[in-house]
Amino acid sequence: MREKILLYIAEYQYLARRFVQILFLMLVINIGIKFYLFVSQIEAGILPNFERPPGVEAFLPISALVSLKHFLFTGTINEIHPSALVLFLIICLTALIAKKGFCSWVCPFGLLSEVLGKIHSHVFKKGLSIPFQLDLILRSLKYVIAGFFIYSIFYKMPMFSVEQFIQSPYNRFADLKMLKFFTRISGTALTVILALIVISIVIRYFWCRYLCPYGAILGIISFLSLGKIKRNASNCTDCGRCEKTCPSSIKIRQDRYINSSECTACMACIQICPEENAIGFSFFSGKLRVNQTGLALILVLMFTLGIFMAKISGNWQNKVSKIEYLGYTMQSNLQLRNKGQADLKKIEKMIEIMKRIKAQKTDMNHSFKGKEIKDDHSW
Repeated sequence: MREKILLYIAEYQYLARRFVQILFLMLVINIGIKFYLFVSQIEAGILPNFERPPGVEAFLPISALVSLKHFLFTGTINEIHPSALVLFLIICLTALIAKKGFCSWVCPFGLLSEVLGKIHSHVFKKGLSIPFQLDLILRSLKYVIAGFFIYSIFYKMPMFSVEQFIQSPYNRFADLKMLKFFTRISGTALTVILALIVISIVIRYFWCRYLCPYGAILGIISFLSLGKIKRNASNCTDCGRCEKTCPSSIKIRQDRYINSSECTACMACIQICPEENAIGFSFFSGKLRVNQTGLALILVLMFTLGIFMAKISGNWQNKVSKIEYLGYTMQSNLQLRNKGQADLKKIEKMIEIMKRIKAQKTDMNHSFKGKEIKDDHSW
């Protein structure tokens, strides 16, 4: 009976990662739907009665990197896309705690890669691997991509250009452009995405392993991670199950600690290991061992506290007003009209709304000035 209870507890613990993945996926879907509704009302010439979800800025990595340089040089978080920087810093902080845990616990693309990996296992019963040398070359691609952006922003881009970029319409409304990429996706972009999906079925974790620049940055930071997979050689029977199940193809049996930049702390190796205490995830060189439930709580707490601190410090919601979003959308539609691609009635409606808003602001200013004059005479 005791063994059954322990087995049940172990299985429950290994469901923790899947629970966290689904939790963050639901949050991303909720943010996406809310942002879509926000933009839809803006495009219809309506000022939404709810705020734009700041979490959408997680998908603006270039803005986050530029904001990081601005923060390092000025000590302030800019007001255009503050949550992009906040989320980027939280994600980087997770790499200092739990290797590339963000990739296997939080990132929705990581979850998609796992689903495609399952399909791979069904299609290729005996598995399919590529030669080590080719794998090594391909793995360098994500570091080249990440290096290009880091070099371009942190070395080549002067501070006045950083300020100009932050305040530019391109950056201010980058979230609108990002949404249009998906809602009005081009044939080329769709073809590339479908090709990546097919390749990821043939070669497991193709995007995450070879192309994702986020993963490259986290992999470099993860060398300083406090948490690592530790192997106890005295309890290991050298069965090799851990290496066969590792999604990152890490040679686990060769070292006592897994320092590889490819480790995502998914704990698949721990789950499959038949021996007790042969392998585990721990902090401070094995002094504090943590199971999946513990790591799940740590990661969720890091995001919760980080976002809470950003909110109370005023560094979460951006300072781009709804009227600015409306004005930018109207201008974009006017440009489309000149190309014969816009709805004239919608544009005329938006122009009328903008005139009405401007008139209301003028009336409010006159009323305020009149009140000031009256107060001065009362003195």
